[in-house]
Amino acid sequence: MPKREATLYRMKLSNHECPYGLLAKRMLEDAGFAIDEHLLTTRDEVDAFQAKHGVKTTPQIFVDGERIGGSEELAAYLEQVPLD
Repeated sequence: MPKREATLYRMKLSNHECPYGLLAKRMLEDAGFAIDEHLLTTRDEVDAFQAKHGVKTTPQIFVDGERIGGSEELAAYLEQVPLD
């Protein structure tokens, strides 16, 4: 069975790395996902991403092109999907 893939957008500014983004990355790794990680490294990148996707927070996780949400939504999602 091919490895499942997730896309993770998380904030990593020069003076702050979002702990929820790190948590989401760890949850995905623990669940066996291959991660296509996108770091948002400036406030402008964060603001543009949030405006484009209509969200107020990062991280944001996508599985099979579908937005799961942030780290709390990811935790709920992972509880409901069968993991191999």
